[in-house]
Amino acid sequence: MYGNFPGSRPRRLRTTPVMRRMVAETRLDPANLILPAFVREGIDAPVEISAMPGVRQHTLDTLRKAAADAVAAGVSGIMLFGVPLDEKKDARGTAGTDPDGILQAGLRAVREEVGDDLVVMSDLCLDEYTDHGHCGVLTGDGRVDNDATLERYAEMAQVQADAGAHVVGPSGMMDGQVGVIRDALDQTGHEDVSILAYTAKYSSAFYGPFREAVGSSLKGDRKTYQQDPANIRESLRELALDLEEGADMVMVKPAGPYLDILAKVADAVDVPVAAYQISGEYAMIEAAAEKGWIDRDAAIMESLLGIRRAGAQMILTYWATEAARRLGR
Repeated sequence: MYGNFPGSRPRRLRTTPVMRRMVAETRLDPANLILPAFVREGIDAPVEISAMPGVRQHTLDTLRKAAADAVAAGVSGIMLFGVPLDEKKDARGTAGTDPDGILQAGLRAVREEVGDDLVVMSDLCLDEYTDHGHCGVLTGDGRVDNDATLERYAEMAQVQADAGAHVVGPSGMMDGQVGVIRDALDQTGHEDVSILAYTAKYSSAFYGPFREAVGSSLKGDRKTYQQDPANIRESLRELALDLEEGADMVMVKPAGPYLDILAKVADAVDVPVAAYQISGEYAMIEAAAEKGWIDRDAAIMESLLGIRRAGAQMILTYWATEAARRLGR
């Protein structure tokens, strides 16, 4: 028996916690984390999001505190989403390009609070501001007009940069959006503002809770512009186009169900790669933990480690501050 047993025993490197830590191939750090946050117009106290326990729509004051807490925990960035009053929504999403709109107010508040201690990012999309809930301007027959939407995105880029965004994140999946936004930023003196391209944003069933978070008015679906979950090569084509147009960073969204896409993107590029652990991923873990079916804290950290292992240098997650505190202990 002994003579035939292989000399290599992988279990030798798993014997103690310190041994496992020493030989770990993947490390998760607070610096890898970005906190998505919602700021809502017209409220004087935070509003809890029922489908995302522990996540809230912020006032400007509580947003400031969330940003300061993220800095203290070692989180690298914050991605802001604006939630305007329903009566301010219209077909063109004009509240999204109002210099005094809620997202711009949130950007200014966070920059005033934390300065450059946090990378301040802004969601660049029209869906929160349109009365139809789509990510762009509609044609007469109800389709999203790609090129008319790009004109609106150029305006959004300028007002978000003016308000203090270090990074804009175009998430609408319009063809040519990165190039148009890059031109708009450069022509308005914002050459230093970076673009985090939502390169592979899939039409996913896991966005449901997010629609409550932003008060979405969506009618129909987004399958004509978000990517088909069946496709891989399409993502790599989108990646090549975004890089050609000037993307500084690229992202895969959702994260967990698309780790194969994330790994392919990470292998293909020499720019930073992000992944967004979206609302449905968050809600599933929280719901299962509330039922007592899984260990909540362990599941959170394992899910983040898996996204990091697949190749994400940056992870947008609603647990960013909590996870960063745990990692910092």
